[in-house]
Amino acid sequence: MEMLNSPLEKSDVTRLKLGDIVYIAGSIITGRDEVHIRALERKHVGEDVPDCLNGATLFHCGPIMKKEGDVWTVVAAGPTTSARMNKLEPEFIRTFKPRAIIGKGGMSRETAEAMKSVGCVYLAAVGGAAVTYADGLAKVDGVEWEDLGMAEAIWKFDAQRFGPLVVAIDAKGNSLYDRVAKSIKR
Repeated sequence: MEMLNSPLEKSDVTRLKLGDIVYIAGSIITGRDEVHIRALERKHVGEDVPDCLNGATLFHCGPIMKKEGDVWTVVAAGPTTSARMNKLEPEFIRTFKPRAIIGKGGMSRETAEAMKSVGCVYLAAVGGAAVTYADGLAKVDGVEWEDLGMAEAIWKFDAQRFGPLVVAIDAKGNSLYDRVAKSIKR
């Protein structure tokens, strides 16, 4: 078990191995389909995108948030099925160079190759643990693109002990999901 401090450096993720269990402290942002679409569209036409996307620890999550006065808190933060982003993720990874992507269910071979090209890992989260994961997202540091709606906005968190997460695709492009698929075929 290892505690990683985000923002992550390339050296932080390239030493991780498939099956390692990690927790994250520091900055984590959320982003699902609409964030990927808007970020790439804006980048293509030379418009600004939030700086938090660059080198991010990106959580595929549509959190349930609560606002009291001017203060946001997270109520639940369960992982989204990452395969939804497979068409967008390779270009997103090559453009914004996130160091870690957190989600559930794995990602495509093309996405794993993009991760390998920039030094990024996929960290598998457990479905059904939304309240536990919310506890690890200690403080809301802000929100970008709130007009996309609660589930699709970029939520910025300061995590204390976010996890547990399993290294399911490493920075060399190795995938636990590929290994399972191969063993099933045998």
